[in-house]
Amino acid sequence: MQFQDQLQRSFELTSIPKRIISLVPSQTELLVDCGLEDSIVGVTHFCVHPEGLRDRKTSLGGTKKVNLRKVRDLKPDIILCNKEENTREMVNALTEIAPVHCSDVANLDDNAELIRMYGELFDKSKVANILIQNIDDSLKKLVRIVSKSKSRRVAYFIWNEPLMVAGQGTFINEMLAVNKMINVFDLDRYPETDLDILRTMEIDEILLSSEPFPFEDKHKKTFSGIAEKVSLVDGEYFSWYGSRVLKGLKYFRQFHS
Repeated sequence: MQFQDQLQRSFELTSIPKRIISLVPSQTELLVDCGLEDSIVGVTHFCVHPEGLRDRKTSLGGTKKVNLRKVRDLKPDIILCNKEENTREMVNALTEIAPVHCSDVANLDDNAELIRMYGELFDKSKVANILIQNIDDSLKKLVRIVSKSKSRRVAYFIWNEPLMVAGQGTFINEMLAVNKMINVFDLDRYPETDLDILRTMEIDEILLSSEPFPFEDKHKKTFSGIAEKVSLVDGEYFSWYGSRVLKGLKYFRQFHS
């Protein structure tokens, strides 16, 4: 059977994969929520959901560098990667071991497509379609709530020293837009910035993410006088796609209460 991933890369499977390696935390969680935990044989150090999964599976390293020998030893039927999370060099090396499906998720349509693809790949289309419908229903509820709120100009920080923000073309930016938050940075991906630049911008609220840099209350004072409000937010709900989106849409309601 011929399949394509979200980078339009073609690969062939002779049967439904029974031994899956996932090298992206949000995709690992998606697999579990689709009822595929028993088929997962290898994950990354960062695959923290569901709790305890890393202890039950073989840990292969980080998202940027994995132990290729361990990957080979697991004899996977398929390896799941992501354009942003994993390097091109890693994907090329993994392709020599097993078929690789690479995702590319920048918005909710991409997310629905990925869930649908996994449903087809792993014979879980019924579960996948229910998840897609549940996300769509929850999104509609949030949109109704958000429609009563005023739009806000925000800057979403992902790193400290140097200061880095989420820009356009990211899944984070999509989640901001869902919440009627206008991203003040119109640059692509994850640009660096500094306090002098921030002082020249009109910002209503600064969002400090819990990941990848774990911002804490002590970091709020850095942005004193730059925005009306500085808030700590759960980065998983803004940056993780897959089934985490369903939880995220519920989390976002607090911003509009």
